[in-house]
Amino acid sequence: MLETALTEGWTKAEWWKLRLRPKHLASSINNDNDLPPLPSGKSAVDVLTDFIEYLFHCAKTYITERHLAFPWSSFEDSIEYIFTHPNGWEGVQQQLYRHAIERAGLIPSTPDGQSRVHMLTEGEASLHFCIPNLLDLETANQVAPQGVVIIDAGGMTIDLSMFLITTNPISCEEIAPPECRLEGSVFVTRRAKLLLQRKLEGWEHSGPDEINEFTHEFEQSTKLVIKSDQEPAYVRVGGRRCNNPTYKISFGKLKLTGEEATGLFNESYDAIISAFEQQQKSATTLITTAFFVGGLSTNDWLFSRLQSFFKDRRINLCRPDNHINKAVANGAVLSHVDRGNHLVTSRVARATYGVVYALPVEENNKEHIRRKNQWQRDPPGNFYIPGRFNVTLRKGDPVREKTGSRYPFSLTESVPADFGTQIIRLVCYRGNLSNPEWIDQDKSSFSTYCTIRVDLSVAVKDTVLRKNASGKVCYQLDYDVIVLFGLTEIQAYLCWKARDGERRTTAKISFED
Repeated sequence: MLETALTEGWTKAEWWKLRLRPKHLASSINNDNDLPPLPSGKSAVDVLTDFIEYLFHCAKTYITERHLAFPWSSFEDSIEYIFTHPNGWEGVQQQLYRHAIERAGLIPSTPDGQSRVHMLTEGEASLHFCIPNLLDLETANQVAPQGVVIIDAGGMTIDLSMFLITTNPISCEEIAPPECRLEGSVFVTRRAKLLLQRKLEGWEHSGPDEINEFTHEFEQSTKLVIKSDQEPAYVRVGGRRCNNPTYKISFGKLKLTGEEATGLFNESYDAIISAFEQQQKSATTLITTAFFVGGLSTNDWLFSRLQSFFKDRRINLCRPDNHINKAVANGAVLSHVDRGNHLVTSRVARATYGVVYALPVEENNKEHIRRKNQWQRDPPGNFYIPGRFNVTLRKGDPVREKTGSRYPFSLTESVPADFGTQIIRLVCYRGNLSNPEWIDQDKSSFSTYCTIRVDLSVAVKDTVLRKNASGKVCYQLDYDVIVLFGLTEIQAYLCWKARDGERRTTAKISFED
């Protein structure tokens, strides 16, 4: 394929997935200009769409050629798709994925079509993969609850997830907000490229194309066998007759000292330790086992360093020996096959969520007096202060799958026909305040997480007749917006009291980057 690409002048799309990253994630990438350019005329979502379409075509071809007894058309409209994403990806990224999946033609642009798509973090997918390695099924009844951390060191990101795992039956509770670091395998290769450029500067074969070729050689061969900072590593840069003592090239191989080679992994190692220690601040459960999976976990030097770190803390580090670079893919399928058992029963809030509203003034309240320059008056003449933040879910709080946050509302209209779409903005706080009460306390750390649209016209027949202050008849509807944070994707519902009991209908959620 490489020869075809060179002959036909293909454009290589690299690192495009990182262009979808949440901007609040810390990274050595300052902006998109630090990333390889996209193909001309293509956005990151365009590339994602093309990639999904290509994968789907390959899967369809494989299935139809090997299972002729089952015509594709007989199950095409009932295929379920499971997509995984880094721990740090949130609603915005999930929304982009769903848009790309539609454009790629996997599903129709309908609610039924979207219901066949399931999102899962790479951390949770890896958990499903690791469970069989954690539990000896023959002695499952003897296994006490234990704290487990899953370290998925993949191509782009390093994702850490912490769980309390109990048995008989098996269930998992997330005990710390999931962590995500942009320090995966490609960043090791990126540092290797810079090292090669520096060591070979001035050599006659150190042009951009040659450096790219040597970097590819490092990625495919050298990176996999680096074991010690006491042993040199070698990168092939030519044939056996290629020798240049000045550049430490012998028999076509460039020599790297052990410290140079292992140093390429230092930042990835530091990222893992930093993420682990951050999670430990939130977790109240003692961690006894760590699983190390993903492509980067195959490096023996990184594994040995982590093993030493965890051994000092009496934590067993396990590197499963069954296709660890496919842990996410295999775990994702396992999660869906076993979805009826609800392996993960609760998750932890990644940030603090709530709504912003106008607070009625209490003239004897010291804080209200201090904010007198912010007082505003509504049409009836009552004073209020805008910018109050009502917290409904704090970062680190555990959330059960079906437990929702209720936001009560009441709306009065002159005629039933005026009840239409209402918009609720769910606000997210990512700062360090333990109890944020006002937006202006830490304005830069607040952002709109998502917009929830509810169609009140479906509840018109359940409005209640009222009279306003002037004695005019009006219609009042009391309703709640329920937001479920405990699932793999956020969900929202409109809820109101009807004559025959409580009613619910799905609300539409849109995310803002």
